[in-house]
Amino acid sequence: MSTSMFAASIYDYTMKSIDGQQVPLSNYKGKVVLLVNVASHCGFTPQYTGLEAMYEKYKAQGLVILGFPANNFMGQEPGTDAEIKTFWSTKYNVGFPMFSKISVKGNDQADLYKYLTDKTLNPATGGEIQWNFTKFLIDRNGKIIQRFEPAVAPEKFDAAVAAAVK
Repeated sequence: MSTSMFAASIYDYTMKSIDGQQVPLSNYKGKVVLLVNVASHCGFTPQYTGLEAMYEKYKAQGLVILGFPANNFMGQEPGTDAEIKTFWSTKYNVGFPMFSKISVKGNDQADLYKYLTDKTLNPATGGEIQWNFTKFLIDRNGKIIQRFEPAVAPEKFDAAVAAAVK
């Protein structure tokens, strides 16, 4: 049985930040969280602009966006954590928290993503990650509200985020 079977929410996980610090996701209790698997060399990479705009628009109301670089799809995130950080901080001026590169599918899938994609635990939002920039909207209690596939740009789900932070 995977460790994801014992998790009640995202708060049960600790992830490494892009700067190498261990960050308990329980630090985000009471916040609306948007979890995104990101990549620097993807056709969806320009979504960083919309994600950052969304973060700036709603962070005072309790939104936090958590970015998880992953190299699972056609080698679109090949760099080191330092290279990834330089890319998104200079090209897209990202201000939301970013984490160390992980795997979001396959045999080395991070436990957090095992939990997020588990169809038994999350029947409405579970299922394998198909590509970069899959987004999970999570309420203030750690419950997954909605999943947005990669082609769904941030401006297309602004209303869902607005409703979640109210």
